[in-house]
Amino acid sequence: MKTKRGAIIKIELFTFCDFAQENGGKLTIVGTFDTIVSRNFPCVHPQLSVVIRLRFDLWEFGNHKFKIETRDLNGEMTMETINGNVEVRGVGNASAVSHLVFSVSNLCFNNPGLVNFVLFIDDKEINTIPLYIRKS
Repeated sequence: MKTKRGAIIKIELFTFCDFAQENGGKLTIVGTFDTIVSRNFPCVHPQLSVVIRLRFDLWEFGNHKFKIETRDLNGEMTMETINGNVEVRGVGNASAVSHLVFSVSNLCFNNPGLVNFVLFIDDKEINTIPLYIRKS
């Protein structure tokens, strides 16, 4: 996917999980999922992690803005937007990866449904993943 600056970005991973961390350029991901099930609504999900692995080509090394928004089926935001910058640095290779790892606590869901997590890089929408909320 091309960004506003013309970057060709490859999304190698974009997932939800129970736990994630980056250490020395390596990702540890435990319990990847796309559905939360609850008996009662409203419900609060205590914690989840969002993990994104981006690959940039050599000519796109440098600083890139990112943003993650959440939208329900009505287009309403369901949590605060996550904003930041990612510095892409190479180590002598033709491409480089950058990892974005976030923990989100106490997500409240009023009803079953769908929440889309939308990734923007350099102000351009790059990818979306769904989080399904189901009643058991």
